[in-house]
Amino acid sequence: MAETITFFVDRLSNLAVQEASLFGGVDGQISLLRNELEWISLFLEEASATRTDDDRRLKLWMNQIRDAAYDAEDVIDEFIGLENQRQRRLQNLKFLRAVLPTCVIFADKLPLVHELDGRIREINVKIEKILANKSRYCVENTMMPSGAWSSSSPNEVVTWGEKRLPIVEEANVVGMKNETEAVKQMLLSNGELTRGVVAIVGMGGLGKTTLAKKVYNDPDVNRHFQCRALVYVSQVYTIRELLMGIAKNFMRETDAMRNMGEDELGNEVCKYLEESRYLIVLDDVWSIQVWNRLCLHLPESNGSRVLITTRNELIALDAYAKLYQLRPLGEKESWELFLNKTFLTGSRSTISQVVCPTELEDVGKKITGKCKGLPLAIVVSGGLLSRKEKTPSSWEKILRSMEWHLSQGTESCMGILALSYRDLPYFLKSCFLYFGVFPEDGEIEASTLIQMWIAEGFVQARGEETVEENVGEDYLEELIHRSMIQVVKRNWHGRVKSCRIHDLLRDLAISKSKDSKFFEVHGNIIFPYPFNPRRLISHDSQNISQHLHNCHRLRSLICSIHLPQVNFWSFLRRAKLLTVLDLTIDVDPSFEGLEIKLPKEIGEFIHLKYFHFLSSRDTRFPRCIGRLINLETLDLRDNFLLDVPFSIWKLHQLRHLYLGHHTIIRPSILEQSSFSSHLGIDKMTNLQTLYVGQEQWLVRRDLSKLTQLRKLYIRGANMRNNISYESIFASNLVELILNGCRLEQDPMLTLGKLPNLRALKLIYDAYIGEEITCSNGAFSRLEFLRLSGLTNLKELIVEEGALPFLKTLQISYCDEMQKLLHQLQKLKSLQQVRLVDMNPRLIEEIENTEGEEFDKIRLITSITFTIQRLREA
Repeated sequence: MAETITFFVDRLSNLAVQEASLFGGVDGQISLLRNELEWISLFLEEASATRTDDDRRLKLWMNQIRDAAYDAEDVIDEFIGLENQRQRRLQNLKFLRAVLPTCVIFADKLPLVHELDGRIREINVKIEKILANKSRYCVENTMMPSGAWSSSSPNEVVTWGEKRLPIVEEANVVGMKNETEAVKQMLLSNGELTRGVVAIVGMGGLGKTTLAKKVYNDPDVNRHFQCRALVYVSQVYTIRELLMGIAKNFMRETDAMRNMGEDELGNEVCKYLEESRYLIVLDDVWSIQVWNRLCLHLPESNGSRVLITTRNELIALDAYAKLYQLRPLGEKESWELFLNKTFLTGSRSTISQVVCPTELEDVGKKITGKCKGLPLAIVVSGGLLSRKEKTPSSWEKILRSMEWHLSQGTESCMGILALSYRDLPYFLKSCFLYFGVFPEDGEIEASTLIQMWIAEGFVQARGEETVEENVGEDYLEELIHRSMIQVVKRNWHGRVKSCRIHDLLRDLAISKSKDSKFFEVHGNIIFPYPFNPRRLISHDSQNISQHLHNCHRLRSLICSIHLPQVNFWSFLRRAKLLTVLDLTIDVDPSFEGLEIKLPKEIGEFIHLKYFHFLSSRDTRFPRCIGRLINLETLDLRDNFLLDVPFSIWKLHQLRHLYLGHHTIIRPSILEQSSFSSHLGIDKMTNLQTLYVGQEQWLVRRDLSKLTQLRKLYIRGANMRNNISYESIFASNLVELILNGCRLEQDPMLTLGKLPNLRALKLIYDAYIGEEITCSNGAFSRLEFLRLSGLTNLKELIVEEGALPFLKTLQISYCDEMQKLLHQLQKLKSLQQVRLVDMNPRLIEEIENTEGEEFDKIRLITSITFTIQRLREA
């Protein structure tokens, strides 16, 4: 709660400086409000670290303060919206502005200023009464003694150069040796030549997913099964998504696959697997319907296996599965895991070398005992203690608090998890709670998460670090280090690419959010009570419209809707204070040819900062999208054909623009003369990420003016020889991806001159020539190079002095390439080479050429063939 008020106070201060003329006449009341909220936020920062759940008076008082701050924010933003409309009216009456005196023009604003002044006065009086109630009703801050719950300040978040190893690393979870061996033998048993099912059953937090991954990655399992796939199911799923997840593990994803329906895709998967011995892991299954429908597409022959993890034993029995019941850890394993998580964070020691100090052993074993053998609770508790002083008094405080939480019956594990939440710095609490808006078990793209955090106002510039995206990455890393978030993938430079939150921690986030009115989840809403949500989340949209009747205070809407849904657009028009809109639209198949047109009122959402739109039908955006003057992220990837108006170039605050394959409608001659000063991507100087495809305008534009551009993805644009124009690419680019551009000239001559380029990916006929040459001095900072699907490429030539810092080289599906080894010798910094489905002659060269210098290359080289290539061989 403190963070909510702190974010608003910071924003109010910025508005007071940047928009001084906007609040003329009410600056006194605004200043009074800001000063009062600054004091309150300091108090709440301390109160947020205490156990407020059982103090009803303090909790009520804090809720009233929060609501007053929300009211103030709404009043100010409504005023900004009305003033924006007034300015547009005046803009349309340019001829009058030239003849009317300033006092007459300002008189039009006076009613708005008068109303704002009155409403801010009311809020200030309301806050004054709430503050008086603190003394009147003896509301006291029931904080524990100083130091029991000390939280770090924003400046203590680990910076990029100081990244620590995550506290939770699934590969290093102790124990489970016997469990892994048992499940492995159940899978590898030769008794069944038909398809068999094995199920790992147990309560949440026992480590079912960890065990399944250990078995899945076991070398014996890897050798035994020709095809393997692991997919997460959860409570929200579609069979088509699961089939696509399975297919991606061993089939090349094509446009044709992406457009297949469930049955067609299922037939393709079945056809592909019918001659193979496969292992499919279905993690976190909640319904037998998943298996009943999915099994129709999985062949029954060749001794293949399906491994299911579930909390519900009945699902395993209905699937006729061999059961493996996962039990809590024993005392010895629990203690070993506790030591691992408490003392080995960032250490190079092994578990056998760890000795718990004698004075801590007794209290440590008491803490471990309270976890009742639940690995998740042990990991979270160990992660918490790893950040505390290694003193008996510090650990005793944790133990006493755990005792209180564990007394809460069935919520005991939640109580343990709440310890880590309470220990979060105030500025990370909202960031953690926000994980609750994502679907259960979903893989969350880190860039999307951070962009949404920024739009919500959770991320603030810190010290000399003014790039909010970098600060957001540090926030995410901090949550990972605290064992609250799990890394799924890291990218080429080690940063988090995608992440996931454990079910129980997500439940905690949803519980805390509902309690503090942080967000509401459709399906968890109980009527009747005054319902005016701040953030509304719906991943199942059957009756979402009923919750939009009173949505004028709505700030974030993340939902999937199924059209035609009655009155959805009419309700959405009222939500003019939205800052985040993530909208997925699915249309009933019976409505063939239906084209979606977004209402023109969307141009009134001037506070919108993040807009993600996904539709299963052709969609047209209104021209008024150009009014979204505060928009920072516009994500239109993966849509069907979508026309985007030229007014998009007026969105000069955009930082991240994802256009995909969409067409930008050209302005008429009259419109060009009216908007010439606004139009053109070269005007969007705040862009950091640009994702475009099939746009010929790109090759005629000068991107060198985009000084903030760091990542550029060009897909499907037939650029031919246009890459010779060096001005296409900004010199500050860090990552460049060219996909299907069909360049005829070797692009390396131009790209090698980019001084800051660290990652380059040329994929799927981005270049259609036979040779690529990296000349002397080229790519002075490149660390990662990927060449994939360049079907004509025969040779990669590396001249002496080229690619001096290249660490990772990935080459895949370049069938014509037959030589490589001697070029690899010249790459002195190379640490990893990955080859996938390459020409057998090239593989033979790498494996059989003798010499000590070649032995070093073989040690860092991994060679992979898909089952498809093995069949062809």
